[in-house]
Amino acid sequence: EIVVNEVNFVRKCIASDTSQYDLWGKLICSNFRISFITDNPVPLQKFHYRNLLLGEHDVPLTCIEQIVTVNDHKRKQKVLGPNQKLKFNPTELIIYCKDFRIVRFRFDESGPESAKKVCLAIAHYSQPTDLQLLFAFEYVGKKYHNSETIQSRVQTHEFCTMFSKYSELHYAFGDVLRLDMFCQRTNLVNASKANGVPSGGGGGGGIGAGGGSSQKTPLLPEYFVVPSSLADQDLKIFSHSFVGRRMPFWCWSHSNGSALVRTALIKDVLQQRKIDQRICNAITKSHPQRSDVYKSDLDKTLPNIQEIQAAFVKLKQLCVNEPFEETEEKWLSSLENTRWLEYVRAFLKHSAELVYMLESKRLSVVLQEEEGRDLSCIVASLVQVMLDPYFRTITGFQSLIQKEWVMAGYPFLDRCNHLKRPEKEAPVFLLFLDATWQLQEQCPAAFEFSETYLAVLHDSTRVALFGTFLFNSPHQRVQQSTEFAISKNIQLGDEKGLKFPSVWDWSLQFTAKDCTLFHNPFYIGKSTPCVQNGSVKSFKRTKVSYRNALTIKTLYLLTHNQKHLFQNRVLKVQSLPMTALPVQMTPPRLFVLLSEAHTALVVISRVSSCSPAPRALLLKPLQLHSKRNASFLKEWNHQ
Repeated sequence: EIVVNEVNFVRKCIASDTSQYDLWGKLICSNFRISFITDNPVPLQKFHYRNLLLGEHDVPLTCIEQIVTVNDHKRKQKVLGPNQKLKFNPTELIIYCKDFRIVRFRFDESGPESAKKVCLAIAHYSQPTDLQLLFAFEYVGKKYHNSETIQSRVQTHEFCTMFSKYSELHYAFGDVLRLDMFCQRTNLVNASKANGVPSGGGGGGGIGAGGGSSQKTPLLPEYFVVPSSLADQDLKIFSHSFVGRRMPFWCWSHSNGSALVRTALIKDVLQQRKIDQRICNAITKSHPQRSDVYKSDLDKTLPNIQEIQAAFVKLKQLCVNEPFEETEEKWLSSLENTRWLEYVRAFLKHSAELVYMLESKRLSVVLQEEEGRDLSCIVASLVQVMLDPYFRTITGFQSLIQKEWVMAGYPFLDRCNHLKRPEKEAPVFLLFLDATWQLQEQCPAAFEFSETYLAVLHDSTRVALFGTFLFNSPHQRVQQSTEFAISKNIQLGDEKGLKFPSVWDWSLQFTAKDCTLFHNPFYIGKSTPCVQNGSVKSFKRTKVSYRNALTIKTLYLLTHNQKHLFQNRVLKVQSLPMTALPVQMTPPRLFVLLSEAHTALVVISRVSSCSPAPRALLLKPLQLHSKRNASFLKEWNHQ
């Protein structure tokens, strides 16, 4: 990490209406983040975790969305872009972050030239125009140059073993035992390389590797699984007919033999019917009972990425830009008008319907999408989370993201807008995490990970150190890192591209103690599906066992918080008026709404499957003032 510029005697604004709580310190811009170093840091709150890479006041450069400089005396302000000039000396710097934060710095006591230089540096380094200018390349390049010994190079290799040849396949399926189990269920076990030519012929029953280069099919993982009844020649011919050459590839198999398959649309209209029939027949043959195939056209059924982005922009406008006093009375209805929860519900509902097809109807399901890289990622992941308890564990959930998102070519670079190309930005991954949280609310004891884990996972997409969420495809990672290695005279040897740090190595960001917050203390590890007969299923408890569980949870909260916070009255409130799935309501849950005055309001309510996600997941805590609690609860109860 290299310090680019810095300025002293900077005031960080904490509250918008008073300067009483402002902090004084030094503002630093590096090639990785902006840091604010102060002598009087804010004390760490209980239940809070500390990131080892980022300080309390740090913002990663890839998390910055917009930079605004202000001059109070001349009444001027300017949105700074890369390589732009600033004709006035700024008195204030406002940074709008992608995670809903707004950070304000004042330069009243700072040198005007120093303030201008640090603003220009932040604008320049936070808006790179090339992928290789991101911090991860600089970090890995230095790491390779400093790895003089064989042992250090081995450690670098082990640092990201998921990107090695075998481990790509291994991590995609969780473990070898699970893969063998899937192989016994179906005949979808012909592993192919992404050059369109599989290995071992059309009738093989094992995992193999083909020769050649994967550059011809850059949007597919290097290894993927196809029906064994498809001959090599068929795959080679058919691959050219699919958008992006993304042929149908296997995701998961049910114990009854039905399979979940993803595919792009067939662009060759003349050959569409013939190819479609050939693929469906191959999938049918792979089923033990030769069941039919159910095709789901996601482009026609679900909102597209432009609609998802529009809903997210409205959500951000509601949570960040509009004053809370003006939106307080109609906040819930305004939240509904953003359509974000409506879209979350749509994905959950459609995934539940596909679960019914897989489990009850015993049909194989084919997910069709134009490119097969966005909506199908969400649906395929939700279906597996609902049906397979392994993917509700921390290890399983990480392997699910690795195989259905990272290795399957989800365009993280474009959708996270790392290179400031807003026309391709869309919070598709966030919508999946939000939908997963909704399932957690329905089945709180079925998930090993907590909502803190989901929030931290989304935060990690904004840290440009990890290669996991940095590229549009595995092929782009290899291509870009190889070009970078050649330009920096880095000897790769037999390695395919540079080995970037993995986001799954949580010890890089958090201590072992903080990582315990990722675990759900109420996880019981039952193998009961989250969905049954097309609807989300809640775990059933007797009145006695539920009362004991509620008591345990209350004691858990009392143990980790100050006991005097719970001396207020208890209110019973009706459920939120959110349109929900046709599901059973979860048992009453205990919620604690902490106000700024550090008093607590304990609310016992029923929560629907699409109740608003916690503000931690939306990355902007909702401040509930004591004087506003009455009107907030009044509208909540009324609706």
